[in-house]
Amino acid sequence: MKRVMRTVQKNYKPTLMVGYDLLMLTVAFAAAMTIRWNGVSQLFERETLLCLGFTLASSSFIFLRLGLYRTVIRYMGQQALVAVLQGVTASAVVLAVASYLTYAGVPRSVPVIYWCFALIAVGGSRWLVRLYYQMALEIHKTRVAIYGAGTAGLQLYKALVHGELYKPVAFFDDNASKQNTLIDGVLVYNPSDILDVVAERDISEVLLAMPGVPKRRRREITRGLRDRGLVVKVIPGLEELVDGAGRGSADVSQIYENVLGRAPVEPEKSLIASSISGKAVLVTGAGGSIGAELCRQIVHWGPAQLILVESSEYAIYQIERELYQIQQDEGLQIPVSTLLGDVRDRARMAEIIQSFAVQTIYHAAAYKHVPLVEQNVVLGAENNVLGTLSVLEAAEALGVEQFVLISTDKAVRPTNVMGATKRFAELICQDFGRRFGRTKVCMVRFGNVLGSSGSVIPLFTDQINAGGPVTVTHPKVTRYFMTIPEAAQLVLQAGSMGRNGEVFVLDMGEPVRIYDLARRLIQIMGHTVRDEENPDGDIEIQVTGLRPGEKLYEELLLGDNVAGTEHPMIMRAEEERLTTERLQVLIGDLRDACARHDCEGVHRILREAVQDYAPKQQLVDAVWAQQQQPLTLPRTGQVERLPITRESEVG
Repeated sequence: MKRVMRTVQKNYKPTLMVGYDLLMLTVAFAAAMTIRWNGVSQLFERETLLCLGFTLASSSFIFLRLGLYRTVIRYMGQQALVAVLQGVTASAVVLAVASYLTYAGVPRSVPVIYWCFALIAVGGSRWLVRLYYQMALEIHKTRVAIYGAGTAGLQLYKALVHGELYKPVAFFDDNASKQNTLIDGVLVYNPSDILDVVAERDISEVLLAMPGVPKRRRREITRGLRDRGLVVKVIPGLEELVDGAGRGSADVSQIYENVLGRAPVEPEKSLIASSISGKAVLVTGAGGSIGAELCRQIVHWGPAQLILVESSEYAIYQIERELYQIQQDEGLQIPVSTLLGDVRDRARMAEIIQSFAVQTIYHAAAYKHVPLVEQNVVLGAENNVLGTLSVLEAAEALGVEQFVLISTDKAVRPTNVMGATKRFAELICQDFGRRFGRTKVCMVRFGNVLGSSGSVIPLFTDQINAGGPVTVTHPKVTRYFMTIPEAAQLVLQAGSMGRNGEVFVLDMGEPVRIYDLARRLIQIMGHTVRDEENPDGDIEIQVTGLRPGEKLYEELLLGDNVAGTEHPMIMRAEEERLTTERLQVLIGDLRDACARHDCEGVHRILREAVQDYAPKQQLVDAVWAQQQQPLTLPRTGQVERLPITRESEVG
């Protein structure tokens, strides 16, 4: 029954449009005959009605073949208008042929008059509906000006025109050759006239779209405009949005509103300073998306020293260079130490903590990509679980004041190895927070982060730039999303509120459907979606099926024991904990299983430790799966499996 209803809902609009077009063609024919014969007497003759019926039947088939009823009128472009012209012309030709075949005696001038009326009725009506829709949207849009008439400005203009929030009514550009020119009918003004133009055009905000200009110059422009009392928002280029160069500013809020469907959560600055200002701060995984953003924000809060730990040489080199440039641009003088290290190496971590007298640790080091961890079970458990334990043990032993674990919504009732390992790490932190008092331990759990490595935004952006298709695993998949600045601010704020193993989560509003996210991003990048309703669109969205370990919906909390905090958008949750004795047994078993590279053993221990862990499929570790296959030697045909030894077992 539901399928029948969906079919009816899907087809009723094209059916109405077909009926409307046939009625308009009939009116056009009647008008043409009346004008030619100065009356209506010829209309009701048998041959004339037969000619009209043949014309209408043929025209409806032609219109269907041309795709007139698959195009969304509000997105109707040049190709749709050409299709209307082709269809009406073909209908006029059919009328002339039908007149000959039915002996209707239709004058030769009638098809020409009919063509004019039909084009107005069929094409003009569609144009009026599109115009009405655009005018209705513009009534509620905020009038804005775009500063920058280059590629980024044009891209932003196209995105805003198709959106429902902003209406660009003016451009400004420093380049004299672009001034007094038109971009899609919008005039480019000299920035010296900006106050007059803003007042004249009733402009509420100025959007600075100049990602290719040096940051120092952008700050000068922004400062100058704000000094004149204007509201200015800096829009990063799409490359910056993906790579994160522009994510340290809240001025990109309108881009995020389009993608998230909500405004970014603003920080409570007083909650951040207590954990950072004047203290030695250590960030593990400092080269990753979240770790790097933590470092960018921490340097602005005046730590006594910032210590970066990362296992990737290239990643730590990149963030070191970026932090150096930030300090140069903004006149900061924060000592920054960049160190190579593996969080699984407890001796190395203890050496670093002791040498720099670390007071606050933000533990962001983790393997987070779900399908990759699913195929690398042992390494995922070692890094995410035993790596967290290693840093936490060193922190407690050396008297670190605060330890903050960056966790994920995938740790809640996990269906994949990554989520299970993060929940296991949370259990360890909960136990330390309960047993020890020297180090205040807490966890910060949030959803997917826009623009982070491995997230959907970089993937979708690459696919859109390549011309599509954009791949979505399932049309109903939903995720909670936040921006990288939001994630980093949440971590920094929660660090000052954590006491004994609490979980902090951000109120992120309603989850976002990934399919809708793909549509929004396609529009933001200045394209249209190609689907059944709009076959002339630019980019297609393809559904590929859920990946191993992936589920349709994510959650943020395990139970209902939730309380508010000093920040109105951050919640504190108390969740079930394992006893210390049970946890110690499980940790010991996990160490042994990892040392043996026993994937099945690690999988079993994760299921025992995380009670709500419900794998969606069997173990899919790539190396383990390969080991289950017999190894055939090419020359002899003998089957042999070499023993596997780990470096720790070699005497």
